[in-house]
Amino acid sequence: MKLEKILDSLGSLEKNSFIKIIDNIIGNSPKNFKEIDKILSVSDKGLKSVDSQNIATIFHLIEDEFSETIKNEFIETTSQLDILIDIITRDGNNIMKQDWFSRLYDIEVKKIKKRVKYLEKLITDEKTELDEHRVRDYKIYKSCVYIAYHNDELNNRDAKITDDELSILLTLAQELQLSQEERKLIDYMVIQIKQLDIDEIINNLKNIGIIFYSKKHSTVYVADEIVGILRKLRGKDIADKFLRRILRVLKAPEINLIAKKHNIDRKLSNDEKIKEIIKEGIGITSILSTAVYKDGTKLSDKKKFVNELWEKRLYINQPLKGVTLEDKISNLIAYFENREKDEKVGISIDGYEKMLIELNESLPKTNKLVKEVFELQDEFVLKSDFLLDYNIKPRDILDIIPQEDIIKFCNERSIKTRGDEIINILENYKDAENLYLENYENIGFRDVNVLKENGITIRESELGIKFEDLTKHIFEKLGFNVDERLRKKLNTKKDKIDIIINLGDNELIIIECKTVKENGYNKFSSVSRQLKAYYELAKRNDYDVRKLLLVAPDFSDDFIEDCEMDVELDLSLLTASSLIKIFESFKKSKHKQLPYKLLMRDVLINSDRIIKAISK
Repeated sequence: MKLEKILDSLGSLEKNSFIKIIDNIIGNSPKNFKEIDKILSVSDKGLKSVDSQNIATIFHLIEDEFSETIKNEFIETTSQLDILIDIITRDGNNIMKQDWFSRLYDIEVKKIKKRVKYLEKLITDEKTELDEHRVRDYKIYKSCVYIAYHNDELNNRDAKITDDELSILLTLAQELQLSQEERKLIDYMVIQIKQLDIDEIINNLKNIGIIFYSKKHSTVYVADEIVGILRKLRGKDIADKFLRRILRVLKAPEINLIAKKHNIDRKLSNDEKIKEIIKEGIGITSILSTAVYKDGTKLSDKKKFVNELWEKRLYINQPLKGVTLEDKISNLIAYFENREKDEKVGISIDGYEKMLIELNESLPKTNKLVKEVFELQDEFVLKSDFLLDYNIKPRDILDIIPQEDIIKFCNERSIKTRGDEIINILENYKDAENLYLENYENIGFRDVNVLKENGITIRESELGIKFEDLTKHIFEKLGFNVDERLRKKLNTKKDKIDIIINLGDNELIIIECKTVKENGYNKFSSVSRQLKAYYELAKRNDYDVRKLLLVAPDFSDDFIEDCEMDVELDLSLLTASSLIKIFESFKKSKHKQLPYKLLMRDVLINSDRIIKAISK
């Protein structure tokens, strides 16, 4: 769930710890202080009075500083922050009931204690099944952890690992190619693990800004933006769901090579090995740099492998940039990071819902599978709105279904099996109309590349007309009479009105639509002349124009100011994002038509005010 949505759903006391941390960071003049100050200057009561959207924007501007504050918490070795972060950063654990969080924590601690004993036995046993070089690596790392933790006792201080020592240990682990799980197990050979109380855990995590906690609902929330930061701190390059997607397209011998290098039982099935690789926290950088290759593989062959993985196995329709292997891997990681942050679903919401219904019908075990893989507490989880709160998208669901079941589903639903079956399924559930609406703002910004990524192929020359058509469609769905016959009757060769809303009794609302490549529509003089001409045209034909509306993806500050100063035009400005928000809220409201007077009050129409009004 996005930070803005979480903040909107919580009371001021529940947000207090997080706001204090942000306030402290701002007080220390972070690198983006000027941009933050511009946002805060609108409010005279400080950060507490700033709305959720702007707090989320401010958080984005101080992410690096926030990350540093969390990093410093790792010095407190008894906090078990590594264990807790590993739990809350798993896909599906960003919203948890307190009892569910407690259960996951108990399971994790028992599992770690058991695995610590087993690994300790493997290291010390003379007849160990481990490779002697791996035993050496484990012993080197364990000795270094021991010294880093206990050397303070020599100076009569409490045992702890300092920030500098932690940095050295992380570098050492990376050079020894230890997975996240291997590191954790060796750390807890040295630092005895103790069971903590769940209330203490929640309070500690809340006080350092990692989680939000609703006492009323006994629910823990972790914002998607914070999950991304925590993953990086734990050395996880990408979300587990994306790592799974990559591992599933690797061949069995390639999976075996990764398993061998990280002490994973090679007798397991391929799917079980993939599960273990993900549990071990083995990063994609480590996999694509060394783990997936035989010893002695040339650098040129490694680069060729990564290119082939990108183009022919993952079917990503854009070139993988980068000259060096490191650059290529970094760009692959950046691609998946952007997919994680992107709120677009890939297919329409309605298409997602239909896909889930039909998966449940054809493959009844899917619900149980999704619950287990994503550690979800609810009984029935195949609901699009529910899954999207956990940032689980259609592709993520299909990626966990066994290949034989994917083929069975395709055959039952008459979906072609040539090429990539998962891509074919997604194409089958694309709802063009809703997909265009979900990309309404991108169409307004004429962002062809993003549209392609989101499954929309359209010529740039067609974007203006598409934006206009979608705007008409939205106003029709809002219950207005979009009068095409009257528009054609009034329009001349010189003056061509985009949209006319007929209010009856010869009263109209005239709407003009503008697309723009750069942020902030700023051509007020030309558009004002255009709208004045439309106003006069309607007046000459005995129509009373109650309102002129200009819809665009964004408006510059200068444009808004010019509009406010214009005494001749009764013009209001409406951004594409605001119109979509109003539309989505209207669909859930009791109204059959949006009260048009709500559009009459602002120069720049405030969607929050309208949403509040129609939600009553």
